[in-house]
Amino acid sequence: MSKEHRRIKRERKTIKAMINIYCHDHHNTKHNLCPDCQELLDYAMKRLEKCPFRENKPTCANCTIHCYKPEMREKVRAVMRYAGPRMMRPHPILSIFHFIDGHRETPEKPKRKCSS
Repeated sequence: MSKEHRRIKRERKTIKAMINIYCHDHHNTKHNLCPDCQELLDYAMKRLEKCPFRENKPTCANCTIHCYKPEMREKVRAVMRYAGPRMMRPHPILSIFHFIDGHRETPEKPKRKCSS
């Protein structure tokens, strides 16, 4: 397995922090996620692992590829809508980087590699 780029590592931390905030506030959890939020986190981690943009990954809101199934996409949107504004106090550095990443130019859709 190749070394994970810091951009993807940061994206993993950000989505995990957002899901933790959402689950804590909506499902009254303390240290662990509820089963539904854990499923969403696991799904998001798998999607990040397969992201074709790799280190050039845009924020989900600016992405040209919709890699989430519609149901999961709606769930993650609800999480981001709720947790995004609440990220600054518990995670100021992640919040600042997410804000900066959200204002970067969206890269072109990567071309698929042909199998020979």
